[in-house]
Amino acid sequence: MSTYRVIRCPGCYQFTYTDQYGKWKLCPVCGEVITVDKVPVYLEVDDFSQAEILIKEVERYLYRSGRLDLTPTEVNLIREKYLAWLMSAA
Repeated sequence: MSTYRVIRCPGCYQFTYTDQYGKWKLCPVCGEVITVDKVPVYLEVDDFSQAEILIKEVERYLYRSGRLDLTPTEVNLIREKYLAWLMSAA
């Protein structure tokens, strides 16, 4: 099973994901070439569909709160909740 990393484009700030082996990602919105090891990884998930769901939820949350990005505390909370979900699903 491959791991997918949820990242954000530094050009347009669109969330996207790449697999664990990706070194670059072409932003689907603005076309910027994202160097994966130079951008923060918000979360690593086991399946691309989980990454897509997470991206939609984070974008919805940021839109509703009128903010541009998550705080480090919120990123840690998402990671903790994802880990707890994985443990309960096993």
